[in-house]
Amino acid sequence: MYVTQGYHVRNAFLRQPMNSSAADYSVRKHHYASELATFLPREAIIDSPEELAPYESDALTVYRSLPLLAVLPETVEQVQRIMRWCRDNRVPVVARGAGTGLSGGALPHRDGILLVLTRLNRILDLDPERGIARVQPGVANLAISEAAQPFGLYYAPDPSSQVACTIGGNVAENSGGVHCLKYGLTVHNVLEIKVVTIDGDLITIGSQSLETPGYDLLALLIGSEGMLAVTVEITVRLLPLPETARLVVASFAAIRDAGNAVSRLIARGVIPAGLELMDRRAIEAAEAYARCGYPLDAEALLLCEVDGCPEDVERQIALAREVFTGCGAAEIRIACDESERLLLWKGRKSAFPAVGRLAPDYYCMDGTIPRRRLAEVLERISGFSVEYGLPVANVFHAGDGNLHPLILFDANNPGELERTLEMGSRILRLCVEVGGTITGEHGVGVEKINDMCAQFNAAELRQFHALKAAFDPDGLMNPGKAVPTLERCAEFGAMHVHGNEAPHPGLERF
Repeated sequence: MYVTQGYHVRNAFLRQPMNSSAADYSVRKHHYASELATFLPREAIIDSPEELAPYESDALTVYRSLPLLAVLPETVEQVQRIMRWCRDNRVPVVARGAGTGLSGGALPHRDGILLVLTRLNRILDLDPERGIARVQPGVANLAISEAAQPFGLYYAPDPSSQVACTIGGNVAENSGGVHCLKYGLTVHNVLEIKVVTIDGDLITIGSQSLETPGYDLLALLIGSEGMLAVTVEITVRLLPLPETARLVVASFAAIRDAGNAVSRLIARGVIPAGLELMDRRAIEAAEAYARCGYPLDAEALLLCEVDGCPEDVERQIALAREVFTGCGAAEIRIACDESERLLLWKGRKSAFPAVGRLAPDYYCMDGTIPRRRLAEVLERISGFSVEYGLPVANVFHAGDGNLHPLILFDANNPGELERTLEMGSRILRLCVEVGGTITGEHGVGVEKINDMCAQFNAAELRQFHALKAAFDPDGLMNPGKAVPTLERCAEFGAMHVHGNEAPHPGLERF
């Protein structure tokens, strides 16, 4: 989620306490900086409050905290030494990329080190014959496709922030994008990663071949939000640029009709490269921002892109027309050429910043539901909007049921932010209720940690904590994120803990 302005801390659990006086804190900061300077260049260590301020949050600015120090390593060896130093001194460490994350996953720990990986930003190798690229975590998502384009290749996952977000952050959150329905999330497009553990060991997970012996630790590490290891190298799969790509834009007089069209299209065997839904508020905002020719009288808009060989594309276009017409589409438009296709996508890609014009603040939710429940869930979100007195703009990946309701509010109005957060939690719990999940691609971080209690039971949470302990027994890596303790769930009111039993001996600190 994203809040354009305002400041609030949702739960006292997230207020990282000062364990000492201000004077002691300053002495410790100076001491740690001096020790780190024995193996890092002094300019790679940031310790002044003014220079640390840009790192106080990720794109979820509703949660803020200055780290004790930030370090910007330039080599894998430096990352290894930093991790060993943190282990030896029992100092928490939080990894960070470009800071475009939307769940507070990169929120600094006040008594810890912020490990900023943006200087590890090289494309190490691009092999067009094998269709792979080896990159460092600080490489921007879009930069991979730009480097691969001369060879007729590209990297498929394309988050809306792809011009800025880094591949390391994509790995941490298992990011998707508008084309993830056909081409998958980050986990489906990464072959191998190299990670540094809390002990400073460099290990390789996965392989550059199609099969890897042993446990599938790659799927475990991707999406683990920096809680298990720090990714320092990624080998991604590159795909051939589609021979043909066509975009169909269908407008509807009712959002329910657009939601029904999504499930019916997939049921007919059409697997679009991208299938996005926007409601009236999002349409109006995107059109005012991007001037892409969206119909302003529509209550809902579907953008359906199909790609492949020309014959197959034409067949799928005909099926899409038939389905959309049968679901009551008021207008169906097909982009006439590549420039128009890109312009129509520009409106969708710019929808998030465009919605920022509608209110002083907005809160971007991220949950996933079964496609068949789209119409029902959208109507219930509309009911929440009326109940809480907060407008909602919907723009999301309809093809895989990944919702992104944007709750509009003004943090300057007393109580409005609290209502917004409560409504957001209601939406996430609704996703679980209908058979979905509380996150699709933004991760959990600090934003959804309470809502994890609504999705997972005690046994599942114990297993999560056991995995965490296997990689990070002292709980130093990104502590207090993603996975709640059973005690926290009991306090949240979502789980009964018999006899105040901890999820695992010694795990209360995570």
